[in-house]
Amino acid sequence: MIPVTAITQSLSGQAWRWRGGNMDMGGSGSAPGENLITQLLLSRGVSPDDLERHRRPTLRDFLPDPSIFRDMDSAARRICDAIAANERITIYGDYDVDGATSAALLIRLLRDIGITAQPYIPDRLLEGYGPSGEALVRLAREGSSLIVTVDCGAMAFDALAAAHAEGVDVIVVDHHKCASELPMAAALVNPNRLDECDEAAAHGHLAAVGMAFLLAVAIVRELRGRGFFGSRPAPDLMRLLDLVALGTVADVAQLKGLNRALVSQGLKIMARRENVGLAALIDASRLNRAPTCSDLGFALGPRINAGGRVGEASLGVRLLTTEDPDEARAISAQLSQLNEERRAIEQEVQEAAEAQIAAQHNRAVMVLAGHGWHPGVIGIVAGRIKEKTGKPALVIALDADEAGNGKGSGRSIAGVDLGAAIIAAREAGLLIAGGGHAMACGLTIEPSQLEPLADWLDERLARDISGARIGKALLLDLSLSPGGLTPDLVETLETAGPFGVGWPGPRVAVGPVRLVKCDLVGTDHVRMIAAGPDGRSFKAIAFRAAQTEMGQALLHGTRGRQLWLAGRARIDDWASKPAAELHVEDAAFAD
Repeated sequence: MIPVTAITQSLSGQAWRWRGGNMDMGGSGSAPGENLITQLLLSRGVSPDDLERHRRPTLRDFLPDPSIFRDMDSAARRICDAIAANERITIYGDYDVDGATSAALLIRLLRDIGITAQPYIPDRLLEGYGPSGEALVRLAREGSSLIVTVDCGAMAFDALAAAHAEGVDVIVVDHHKCASELPMAAALVNPNRLDECDEAAAHGHLAAVGMAFLLAVAIVRELRGRGFFGSRPAPDLMRLLDLVALGTVADVAQLKGLNRALVSQGLKIMARRENVGLAALIDASRLNRAPTCSDLGFALGPRINAGGRVGEASLGVRLLTTEDPDEARAISAQLSQLNEERRAIEQEVQEAAEAQIAAQHNRAVMVLAGHGWHPGVIGIVAGRIKEKTGKPALVIALDADEAGNGKGSGRSIAGVDLGAAIIAAREAGLLIAGGGHAMACGLTIEPSQLEPLADWLDERLARDISGARIGKALLLDLSLSPGGLTPDLVETLETAGPFGVGWPGPRVAVGPVRLVKCDLVGTDHVRMIAAGPDGRSFKAIAFRAAQTEMGQALLHGTRGRQLWLAGRARIDDWASKPAAELHVEDAAFAD
């Protein structure tokens, strides 16, 4: 039998190696729970003297003083001045989940304080990403004297200049990459400002909703210092953590440090179902249990995003701020329907984009563009193309505005900072607008600049991409026999969560096994029943794998040979008795 770490070329062409130390659990499948969790923490970069803090992450252990961030205190003071003077405040959010949750968080906080702030979410198709000068000026003329932008604004130079000329104060709360020059604002709170101190910059992985939560902490502290609450209790900020968890996970922020604590505690708040809108969304998603981290990314988040992608951009904020159960149920049903429409549109654009891949096989960065592509799904398609090719991908909808320009969205691979490259491309005159962060970006481009941009990105990023791909291997956390894949093991592994980008879920190799059954389920999922020499069997599934090399080999090429299957161990709770199953990411021959 070939050991798992002797595999140099799996069915998907990868080598396998341990993430940390050797965790071959052999035939027993048992290991002391704390020892197993310790190994998982160490292999994710936790130092031995910091283990206890990471076993059960809490805000007490991870929350920084908000004042370490530039402009945080001035932002809190300006908002508190507006509260004291009963000024009209508008929260201007982005149209994705991070923007919706950030806006909802500040609106709910201000409501608890006694202030009714109005939301403004731009239309993706008509207004595009970020604050527009026209919208800011209009809001000012309608009576808003303070506008707080969330999840946008870091690169909105012209829009903020227009707002300043109109005499309205704008506070920017963002997390996207900044240029060396900053736009004109009353305050700009962003851990990715180039002039941030090291302590603040260490939190550059926070989503905008995480920064909004820190601003909420600073606001309550400032109001308390002014004696605003008197004998009244201050708002309970912990109740807002369900929004923070949802926005953080849906924005694919790295779940390390403070983010992991925010999501861990936010999931507990979400399980209490105190937010009427979130409770209705959970029901509409047909979840009959407390949501998990995976549910935030694959069930709840996509529904809220659907409003901004193919429907009414403000639906998400309305849902997350309503106190009316009937309205919450109606909006949740509408978002679920829009999500189904989004899937159909996405499939059409993905097929058209994939048809262009072959012509770009020599490109370091996939730059795919087409007429009639819905701008609301190009980010999702870019992520799919990235996964399919293993390269950063830009997907651009041409004729996306009245001037005939293209609107694009990009997704990157680990080790390649696509956001910084797009900002540099804008500064080099290749883009009308552009920005983002390491793993994702957005841009506006003249069609004539598509080829020059692709050439420029190849020259700038080819070496980084080559290095990232050469070093790629499937990292394993433990291996075991089929008999060791049990619900108890899954529950033990989950205690090291929550898992996501930057804090990967434990990857288990199970084998050796033979496939008793292997067929298609749905359109492109590979379903299996695998059995080992110990007579134990388990269910496994490889999602969206039917057309991959691995999927084709599993379906047609194993011929009774022994295999290792590697992926995430999950609980199958559809049967009468919960059982462990494997969500397969890769497979390799074991003989």
